[in-house]
Amino acid sequence: MIVITTPTGQIGRQVLDRLVDGPEPLRVIAREPARLPPRVRERAEVVPSSHEDAEVVTAALAGADSLFWVVPPDPGATSIPGHVLRYARSLCAALDVHSPRIVGVSSLGRGVARNAGQISAIFAMDALIESAGVDYRALCMPGFMDNMLRQVASIRDRGVFFQPGSADRPTPTVATRDIAATAAELLRDDSWTGQQSVPLLGPEDLTWDDTARIMSEALDRPIRVQRVPAEAYRASLVEHGMTAAWAEGIVRMTAAVDGGGYAAETRDPHYPTPTTFRQWCAEVLRPAVRA
Repeated sequence: MIVITTPTGQIGRQVLDRLVDGPEPLRVIAREPARLPPRVRERAEVVPSSHEDAEVVTAALAGADSLFWVVPPDPGATSIPGHVLRYARSLCAALDVHSPRIVGVSSLGRGVARNAGQISAIFAMDALIESAGVDYRALCMPGFMDNMLRQVASIRDRGVFFQPGSADRPTPTVATRDIAATAAELLRDDSWTGQQSVPLLGPEDLTWDDTARIMSEALDRPIRVQRVPAEAYRASLVEHGMTAAWAEGIVRMTAAVDGGGYAAETRDPHYPTPTTFRQWCAEVLRPAVRA
């Protein structure tokens, strides 16, 4: 039995899509079951609730061999650690009863990034899960290529995307489909034990200027990046509905990455993430811009 959290989320739905036609029994914890595709509702057992509830997680893990664990973001949260650790504690309470292998979504920079907002909270989650002594694989990734889809309108209408931080520091990015592929493989594999971080860095490091150049070539039109100072970025996030705490966390996370928070990790050939940004632009961004 494989249990999946956030089955309609950015990564969770792709993990589920890779598993739903396989032989393993599936169970999903879904806050909004109506958003699940019909074939998922037909194939998987659906627990219609939230995995921030310890009783829900405990019941969902009955008979489970592995668990895909994600803490969903909450831009309305007034405390980032409070939000993340509330979910983590619900899982740890369930681990007093059940001991599945866990594949969790974490971040790059563990042991390096400090005062890094949401990243720091996720590292605290990792430590709490590991303290339970379970078999755990923390998927450690940088920013997602897919996050660029949030700016499709600006890219299409104005030929510009906005980013905080330095335009000339090369950093890794990864396609969410590659994260999902690794997660699905680990969830199906019953041979691994112990606790380990799994770096998923994508195939290349790019500056934001590199990103703009590749987007220009893929879209056959000029695209430029416009840097947003930290104060303006924070104010824009709040203006668009985030709490001050969540916005501040994103600003701190950005500063930690810009300061080299991802630099300590190296690519692991055992966990390939082959999608290049150019390929992602051709297969995902370009159709979205033209839609």
